[in-house]
Amino acid sequence: MTPVADVDLEQRIAAIRRFNRFYTRKIGVLREGFLGSQFSLAQVRVLYELAHQDTLTAAALSKELSLDPGYLSRILREFEARSLIRRTPSETDGREVLLRLTARGRQAFAPLNARQRDEIVALLRGLSPGQQDRLLQAMQVVEELLDFAPAARSPCLLRSHQPGDIGWVVHRHGVLYVQEYGLDERFEALVAESVAGFIRRFDAGRERCWIAEQDGGNVGCVFLMKRSATVAVVRLLLVEPAARGAGLGARLLSEGVRFARLAGYRRVTLQAANEFRAARRVFQRVGFSVVREGPYHVPGRALHGETWELRL
Repeated sequence: MTPVADVDLEQRIAAIRRFNRFYTRKIGVLREGFLGSQFSLAQVRVLYELAHQDTLTAAALSKELSLDPGYLSRILREFEARSLIRRTPSETDGREVLLRLTARGRQAFAPLNARQRDEIVALLRGLSPGQQDRLLQAMQVVEELLDFAPAARSPCLLRSHQPGDIGWVVHRHGVLYVQEYGLDERFEALVAESVAGFIRRFDAGRERCWIAEQDGGNVGCVFLMKRSATVAVVRLLLVEPAARGAGLGARLLSEGVRFARLAGYRRVTLQAANEFRAARRVFQRVGFSVVREGPYHVPGRALHGETWELRL
C-alpha cells in the first residue's frame, strides 16, 4: 500500500472529522435525550439489542456494543431499578445469566423504535430513488472498509458487460491508478479510448469483457481483445481493493485464457509495468511469462514495461 503524505493525511483526518460532526448533528446524537426521549444514545442501543435478542449476557452485550463493562453495568442497574429488564439463569448453562426486556421495557422501547423509523423515512423522502441508492451504496462502502473482521461475503459472479459497465471500468481505473501508482487523468483518457474502440469494433465470437459482480456491485473486470487472427491481448485487468486477496484476479485472467482457447487463438499477450507487483503475481500464477522488456508509456510517469505471453 502506498504511504500517504503527511499533508494528505492531515487533509483526510480533517475530512473525516468534518463528516463525523455533520452526521452526528444530522441524526441528533448530541441531543440530551436521544429521539426526544429520556434515554441516552447508549441506553437506546442497549434497549435495541435486548429487544432483538433473547440470549444476551452482559459480557456479550459489552462486546457487541464495544461498551466499557463498568459503564454497561451502570446502565443495566438503572434499567433493572426501573423494571425495564430482568435477569434469568440460562437453561443451557447455569453459570450464565441472561438479560431480557420486561413487558414494561418493551413498552418503553416500542415508541423509540417507531420514532427512529419515522426519522429515517423523512430523511429518505427528501431524496430521489437514485439518490437513495447512492446513499445506501456509500454506507455499504464505509461499512465494508471499516469492518476489520467482515462477515463472509457472497461469491463473485463473472458476467458479460452490460449498459453502464464500460463507464464504471473507465472511472475505477482512473481513480485507482491515481491513488495507487501516481498516474493522472490522462491515464483515464487512455482507458476511455481503449474501451471505446472495443465497443465500436466488438467481435462477439473472438472478444469478450468480463465483469466480476459481488453483492450487487462491480468489483473487477478484464478484457480480451483481438490483435490478429492468432493473437489475443488481455487489457484492463482490475480488482477492487476490498475484493483482493481471494484469487479474483487470477480467476478473471483464467477465464480470458479459457475463452481465447475456445476462440482459436494461439497466443495471449499482455503489457504491464514492472511496478504493478500484485498484477505480476497474478500473471505468473496463470502461466504467463515475460518475453520482452522496455519502456511502458503512460502519461505522467516513466515506468519499466514488460510484455507477458502465454502460448495456448
